[in-house]
Amino acid sequence: MLKDTEKSKNIRSKIVYWLVFNLGALMLAVGTVLFKNPRRFVTGGVSGISILLNEYIPFLGTSEIALIINILLLIVGFIFLGKGCTFKTAYCSIVYSLEMWLIEKCIPAEVFPLTDDKFMEFCYAMLLTGAGSAIIFNCHASSGGTDIIALIIKKFTKTNSLGVSLLISDLIIACIPFFIIDVETGLFSVLGLFAKSFLVDGVIENISTNKFVTIITSKPEDIMHFILDGIHRGYTSYKATGGYTGEEKTIIITVCNRREALKLKIKIHFASPEAFVILTDTHDILGKGFRDTI
Repeated sequence: MLKDTEKSKNIRSKIVYWLVFNLGALMLAVGTVLFKNPRRFVTGGVSGISILLNEYIPFLGTSEIALIINILLLIVGFIFLGKGCTFKTAYCSIVYSLEMWLIEKCIPAEVFPLTDDKFMEFCYAMLLTGAGSAIIFNCHASSGGTDIIALIIKKFTKTNSLGVSLLISDLIIACIPFFIIDVETGLFSVLGLFAKSFLVDGVIENISTNKFVTIITSKPEDIMHFILDGIHRGYTSYKATGGYTGEEKTIIITVCNRREALKLKIKIHFASPEAFVILTDTHDILGKGFRDTI
């Protein structure tokens, strides 16, 4: 029975994972087609390259150019990086390009740009593509494209940081509009590159935040049972002595997500109102129920 429950939970987790993963790819495609491409915001990446190339090969749509570039980069990635170019990156790269193509085919070109406010469309472009990229990165994958270029730069140069490699490749792309489009578009593109970087970091940090909970109580039994059976987490407990009262206490420590932490706080309030509870934000937890590898 316990094995069936665990198997069912794993299946649900995988379904949720792939739904969220595909949501990230869809947000990326919507932000690119509806807002970035019509205004030619070149904020790096394959979408930026496809916007630039579309200036010279207008008979191909930006989505078609992006699909061709992504396939070529995936081939290069498998040659130079091997396992560094994973299945999830290849999957996301192809799905993202196909979704762009479908959106372009379903929405007439005459409706673009959607508004007369270029700055508002810039904001939506950065929000959608930034949040989409963050969701994909949080799923331990990427949308491919210039991420593959960055991995190759990192492998064959002295650059130790993947972030620096990615910034170098994207910054070069973002600066090109100054020369082939106009200064305003170039300024928007460079600004968008940095804005997206900060947004991605912020969203990833917010998504990956968990709670490290320390509970000091004289009535630990109900709380321990709730951690195991109510939120399905483990805990560590040990005895301690209160410095002010001299009473024997039990200290319980556990890690859970924010939703589970809220449930745990409510349970503690009713099971042990006098308990002393400390909640701390924490990231990059390794272990069962969280991440399996560094």
